[in-house]
Amino acid sequence: MIKDQSAAFGAERNRGNAGTSMPNEEEPTINPDLIRREGFASEAEYRAYFDTLGRDVSAPTDDRLGEPVRISKEHILESRLQELRGELENLRARLHGIRHQAATVVTENVRWADSSAHAQLGNQPWLKLAGAMAGAFVITRGLRQLPWGTVATTALPLAVAAMNRKFARR
Repeated sequence: MIKDQSAAFGAERNRGNAGTSMPNEEEPTINPDLIRREGFASEAEYRAYFDTLGRDVSAPTDDRLGEPVRISKEHILESRLQELRGELENLRARLHGIRHQAATVVTENVRWADSSAHAQLGNQPWLKLAGAMAGAFVITRGLRQLPWGTVATTALPLAVAAMNRKFARR
């Protein structure tokens, strides 16, 4: 805190009227003794400055060192509550972003499916797809009503005879 003697630029020469001349010609409201623009010329000046501030520049006493800093439980809880509120707002903002991204993904998937259907089936792809599904339903219902036992009994000897003829040619 002691100023180097060679670093005196002239500010300490005007130390007596520091803070009295304001550029806008207003009355100073700060005590000029409390304004320090540079370091101190000596240790005595340093101590005198802190005395004007009302502080003791001597080493801290044991009674000051032994006192722990006391923070009330209410202050700790209020601080933690504020932290949690901040985290909650952060999570809400992130959730809003995720919802927006999910909506964008769903919209883009619908667009892709629509353009893919148009590319594969031409005009009115959903009508053509619905017709194919209805046809599959009707064919399945028809196949369920066939007497499969009779069909299998009739078709099995025909299939075996066809396989025998194929192996006989070789």
